[in-house]
Amino acid sequence: MITRKRLAAGVCALLAALTAGLALPAGAAAGEPTGQDSPKVDLVLDVSGSMRARDIDGQSRMAAAKQAFNEVLDATPEEVELGIRTLGANYPGDDRKTGCKDTAQLYPVGPLDRTEAKTAVATLSPTGWTPIGPALLKAAGDLDGGDGSKRIVLISDGEDTCAPLDPCEVAREIAAKGIGLTIDTLGLVPTAKLSRQLSCIAEATGGTYTSVEHQDELTDRVNQLVDRAADPVVTPVPVEGAEECAKAPALKSGLYTDREEFGQQRWYRVDVLPGQELRASVSVAADRAVNPNHGVLLRAVTTHGREIVRGEAAGDGRTDVISTGLRYPEPERDDSDGDKPAAESVCLAVSHSFSAASGVKTTPGLPLELTVDVVDGPGPAGDVASFGLGRGWWLLGALILTGFLAGLVWGWLSRWRVAVWRTN
Repeated sequence: MITRKRLAAGVCALLAALTAGLALPAGAAAGEPTGQDSPKVDLVLDVSGSMRARDIDGQSRMAAAKQAFNEVLDATPEEVELGIRTLGANYPGDDRKTGCKDTAQLYPVGPLDRTEAKTAVATLSPTGWTPIGPALLKAAGDLDGGDGSKRIVLISDGEDTCAPLDPCEVAREIAAKGIGLTIDTLGLVPTAKLSRQLSCIAEATGGTYTSVEHQDELTDRVNQLVDRAADPVVTPVPVEGAEECAKAPALKSGLYTDREEFGQQRWYRVDVLPGQELRASVSVAADRAVNPNHGVLLRAVTTHGREIVRGEAAGDGRTDVISTGLRYPEPERDDSDGDKPAAESVCLAVSHSFSAASGVKTTPGLPLELTVDVVDGPGPAGDVASFGLGRGWWLLGALILTGFLAGLVWGWLSRWRVAVWRTN
């Protein structure tokens, strides 16, 4: 009995050691959440004449928006700085030039005074035009400054009436500035044309589009977006890739954003010490109409032009984003002089095969997001002759020994019982 208990204890100890030995330390995450400053949200509300339509739960679109805003203001987290901007609220005339300037800050972005904000919302009355493009430009200015998250929530019931200032192009220009601003859009009882326009605005900045036909849907969705602004986020760092490896900007672990023209190749450089592993991934988004059958290629290349490893992916137009990645472990090097080994500069080359559809603008380039992570590489293999089992041999050996001993005991017991049976 004592022998069996000791054997069981030994097996348990072996299992515990095996479990501890196989546990691997988690690698450092690429990029850390920023947002030292308070998150900012600018609610941009369409107050044009069409908001008088009574097709949302038996009330006008304007009344539904006011009720939703009041509930959102009550639920806004204390840490969020919130503002309200209007478009089409002040000019009732027919002069297009004046109507397309009709956007105003109803409540400035900052610490929220709920009573003051609700009083401002109560004064709104459907009036004039729908200058979405100019309103987005002004809203981006409302959120200028600080490194916290920035979000515009655009609510409209009609497409922009101030072309050629295309609101979709405005959203692309805002995204190209690399200020980490996201635009979410909501369409009130939208038409197909409005849905396409609002979807394009949202996709250009990595935001979302939602179709709304009921007041409670509007309240819930705006609340979700305001709450989302308070969540910690990783803000990509704007970077401009070079046209060749020698001039590439040096990057460290983190999340980066850039723009790449059609038919262009962008280069970046990362220093990797011996014993470290480079992990990189890239995503390219089609923020406008492109031809199907495209791909993205990410290559790790030495400074002498030798390709080390590559990652590639292809798409057929069913998704707007295509991604790929690669891993490169820098091997350990013996240094006879005792000096610290020098880092190797690895160049990352990003290229894609997107092509613009007929009549689509090619500038600015397509947005790309590059993740770089340099972590401690895997330890040297200590089980070359172990068929990949490593410390698993401990468990296998313990099981074999246990089986052998159990067989001996069972054989002795069986022999003893047979002898007793014959005697009786």
